[in-house]
Amino acid sequence: MIENTFGKNIVPDNDAERLIALKRYRIMDTPSEESFDNIAKLASEIFNVPISLLSLVDADRVFFKSNVGMGKAKEANRGHSLCALAILDERVTVFEDALKEPCLIANPNVAGDFGLGFYAGAPLITHDGFMIGTLCVIDKQPRLFSKQDEKILAGLARAAMDQVELRLSALTEINKQQVANDDLTQQREETEAINDELTTINEDLRQSQATVNSIMDEAAAINEELNAANKELHSSQEHLVKANESLMESESRFRNLITQAPVAIATLGGRKLIVSSANQMILDIWGKSAAIIGQPLHVALPELEGQPFLEILDNVFTSGQPFYGNEVKVSLIQEGTLRDCYINFVYHPIKGDNDTTRDIMVVATDVTTHVEARLQLEAAEQRFRMISDNIAQLAWMANAEGSIFWYNKRWFDFTGTTLEEMQGGGWQRVHHPDHLDRVAEKIARHFKSGEDWEDVFPLLGTNGKYRWFLSRAVPIKNAEGEILNWFGTNTDITEQHSLEQRKDEFLSIASHELKTPITSLKASLQLLDRMKNQPALPMQAKLIDQANRSMDKMGVLIDELLNVNRLTEGQLPLDKTTFTIAEMLNLCCNHVRVEGQHELILQGDDKLQIYADEHRIDQVVVNFVNNAVKYAPSSKNIYLIVEKIDNKAKVSVRDTGPGVAPEKIPFLFDRYYRADHSSKNYSGLGLGLYISAEIVKRHGGEIGVDSELGKGSTFWFTLPITA
Repeated sequence: MIENTFGKNIVPDNDAERLIALKRYRIMDTPSEESFDNIAKLASEIFNVPISLLSLVDADRVFFKSNVGMGKAKEANRGHSLCALAILDERVTVFEDALKEPCLIANPNVAGDFGLGFYAGAPLITHDGFMIGTLCVIDKQPRLFSKQDEKILAGLARAAMDQVELRLSALTEINKQQVANDDLTQQREETEAINDELTTINEDLRQSQATVNSIMDEAAAINEELNAANKELHSSQEHLVKANESLMESESRFRNLITQAPVAIATLGGRKLIVSSANQMILDIWGKSAAIIGQPLHVALPELEGQPFLEILDNVFTSGQPFYGNEVKVSLIQEGTLRDCYINFVYHPIKGDNDTTRDIMVVATDVTTHVEARLQLEAAEQRFRMISDNIAQLAWMANAEGSIFWYNKRWFDFTGTTLEEMQGGGWQRVHHPDHLDRVAEKIARHFKSGEDWEDVFPLLGTNGKYRWFLSRAVPIKNAEGEILNWFGTNTDITEQHSLEQRKDEFLSIASHELKTPITSLKASLQLLDRMKNQPALPMQAKLIDQANRSMDKMGVLIDELLNVNRLTEGQLPLDKTTFTIAEMLNLCCNHVRVEGQHELILQGDDKLQIYADEHRIDQVVVNFVNNAVKYAPSSKNIYLIVEKIDNKAKVSVRDTGPGVAPEKIPFLFDRYYRADHSSKNYSGLGLGLYISAEIVKRHGGEIGVDSELGKGSTFWFTLPITA
């Protein structure tokens, strides 16, 4: 009873007749033969698999006539061997992924330690239609097997069956010859006995002439039998000649199979590596014609000189060990030009009866297009990485599901993290907790919908401080519109964000600052309107003064707004003339002198002249002095200093007030910046120093401040003396 592991009937209806057909070939349990081993080796090389078997399926076992890759195994249980399935169908039986085949789930070769992953078997079909075995290829890894592959394997199986038939013919003829030889030997022995008897008879001729005649008749009959035996021996020799012709025809079919194979194949004879056969595909790779057949390889391909291939082939010949090359670069002359190609190849030794190498089979595949495409892709990826690592943005990539798998160098430099720390949601550790839930929810929504996304949020840097970033991400799609990956960038907008905050603050301040004098002006005008028909009163003069002060304050605020707008649009003209700085300083800031709260003291070079816009420079000095009055009210003396340094004029305004904190100095000349000065309330839009800085810069000068807490501040600027 056969142990069946396939869950289906594996014994065909004609199994009894099939077994009779198998036995007539007298091939079971016979030693390995080179003709069959070469076919199995060729199958292994063509399909690049580790195992190839020529199997014969008996009643309860499978005998391996040829075994490549299965060690010393000679047979297998019919109920375990996949060849038992392959003889059920005249077509090629293919299991590309054995673990996915229901009938193979319980098979020990698939589910057991052997771990069979792939099987393809073509049946050996006799001339009268019985499937007695298979030529099969096996791999432990699943793989694809095309219709073209099935045709090649079926062709190899037919060649193997031809060898089986030829072997039977040879055995039959040998048996016939042996029988004829045995008959001839017996007849010779009989002839020798007769000759002995003739000798006796000759010695006794005188006894009986009749006996001699009888013996002669018998000798004649024996000669006739010898002639008949000779004729039969001649017939046997003719049969042997026909068998040799059949063998040559089979070998020719085998060579045709190589010639028509869909892979590049050649055979090199002897240690001189004579090109004995080569199909068109390998001739195309070599860039040669069939004229090189019969030449040593180094003559046929002289460009191989200096390359390692001739030495490798010699090592294969002497060691008897195959050599496998993967994407090996080789220089070949193709169409008259020396070109670099990339080849996958196998050099496999073909051995004779004494296990010595007789020939070398070369199986090759030109992978130049694939390798060059991969190298171009790698180069493009390298360029992409170089560009992405040097852009100012923090860049990242995620798969279609939103799992981030790559960050550029800028990201790691800023965050101080590693890729391992960022994976699996680790990116959340650098996001501000106040924004994390919103950002995570928005990212998940956009990754699901496939829409471009944009957001603004702070990220934590290596210095422990957060900076604001504008984050954008777009999906990368294939030709069918399917999302493959996401690419995103985070752009540092901390300064812009800070400027926007200060601008919002400025708008609030501007609204407040303008509202105060307008309210005062409105109240004054309402009171004056009530008094317009009354005689002149002291209150009217006071209200008019108050209205004028409100108008002056509004004028200053509006001037600042107009000036900053002109500066932004590049429309602040300069009307340059030559003037004496000291004279300009003596005439400016009369409003401070009139009030009498502060004394303006002029120091330095009272003759120094410059070429500049006097009105704009006066505006800068007035701004410095107003700030001194506003922020250093206790400083009775305010010093206006003029100096000549090299080819520049330096003008300074110094007070002895509380000074400016060091951390605020870098921002004093920024647009909209207003220092809080220990929570004291000061009016203004935060534009005066910004406008002053722009005026000085447009003159080609520099502006700055020197300050020490508790000792006062010195605001200064320099201007070129000449144009």
